[in-house]
Amino acid sequence: MRPPARGERGAALLGVLLLVAVMAVIAATALDRLTLATRIAGSAATIDQGRAYSFAAEQIALRRVADLVGRDPSRLTLAGGWLGREFVLPLPGGEGRARLTDANNCFNLNALVVEAAPGRLSQRAGAVAQFAELMTLLGIDPGQAKAIAAATADWIDSDSNEGPLGAEDGVYRSMQASYLPGNRKMADISELRAVRGVTPKIYARLKPWICVLPVADPIRLNVNTLAPEQAPLVAMLRPGEIGVANARAALAARPADGYGSSVRFWKAGPLAGIDPGDAAEQAGMTSRWLTLTTNVTMGDGFLTSVSLIDANGGAPAAGTAPPSIVRRDWGEGD
Repeated sequence: MRPPARGERGAALLGVLLLVAVMAVIAATALDRLTLATRIAGSAATIDQGRAYSFAAEQIALRRVADLVGRDPSRLTLAGGWLGREFVLPLPGGEGRARLTDANNCFNLNALVVEAAPGRLSQRAGAVAQFAELMTLLGIDPGQAKAIAAATADWIDSDSNEGPLGAEDGVYRSMQASYLPGNRKMADISELRAVRGVTPKIYARLKPWICVLPVADPIRLNVNTLAPEQAPLVAMLRPGEIGVANARAALAARPADGYGSSVRFWKAGPLAGIDPGDAAEQAGMTSRWLTLTTNVTMGDGFLTSVSLIDANGGAPAAGTAPPSIVRRDWGEGD
């Protein structure tokens, strides 16, 4: 047999080197996929564990709320320093932080309508005026405020009749990116961004003051937990009649054990000369809705949950049923 020629030996060597290169690329790709799969599996396990810890925090919070309500179902005050206080939960391999806030002390956008029958929503004129007043007090142009309030009420009500300054199907169909209003109760405050006239700047200004609760009841604040900085919420109750300064003074003068009744609140020095009218009962003494915000950190993983608590447990009054979770959101809001 004749020995291979020099050119043939070179071709064989080139083939072997090419095969080694291909195998190296395949091995590197497989290793990269394996690493990615391992990280995904680890992240999924961390998230699952974080959710379990969040559920545990909810159960602790429900017991805490039950204790708060049990003390006096007719009054919820700041006694005990529970509101806004961050509770640290030591966890294996991590840490949890939980905070309770009063979800009553905001403008519930769903209060712009009244639900006369399931699915039948009609506008509540008084709430529309209060929403416009709140926006005005926050520095939004009064004309813009009235138009946004009317358009928001049209967005939620179940009819297609455009109210004064409002907006219905025709307005949204004529936009470049056309869509239709919800004609139902809002599920999240981010829906407000789709309402005509709501710019990113206006939404950012309103966001700390508004909320979406699963009921269309009239606004009912808890003046025993409101901070003086939240005075515009009180001032909006009687548009044009209560100044922010008077509302702030009434909240700052609150007794240590809170106001015992709405009558006592409205007779407080700064508000003594104001007739609350239909807004009398909107200054409440207790809170039905509370928000639990839980942050769980495990290694490099971080999970946020926001849970809405019904302190009444679905019952008409507090103290007759245990508190319950009615809504849960994962991750930070917009």
